[in-house]
Amino acid sequence: MSSSVSAKRVRFDADSMWVELSDGRTIGVPLAWFPRLLNSTEDEREKVRITSRGLHWEALDEDISVAGLLAGLGDRPRANRTFAA
Repeated sequence: MSSSVSAKRVRFDADSMWVELSDGRTIGVPLAWFPRLLNSTEDEREKVRITSRGLHWEALDEDISVAGLLAGLGDRPRANRTFAA
């Protein structure tokens, strides 16, 4: 995976999220992979911020990296994350 690949545009249909990448590819992933997006409104989904590393939805507390999309990874439960004391 190249770190130089970034998201350029995001769109949704009834079942999927489509991410256009800077290298010309478009990745389609099921919304079921990301429960916060699946359960959000169309208006909430449209409020995505595209960053150099991926996609961010402030109101939904959702972050999706381009690297994760390219690796085929869906949402990871927060309970499995490690936090420093």
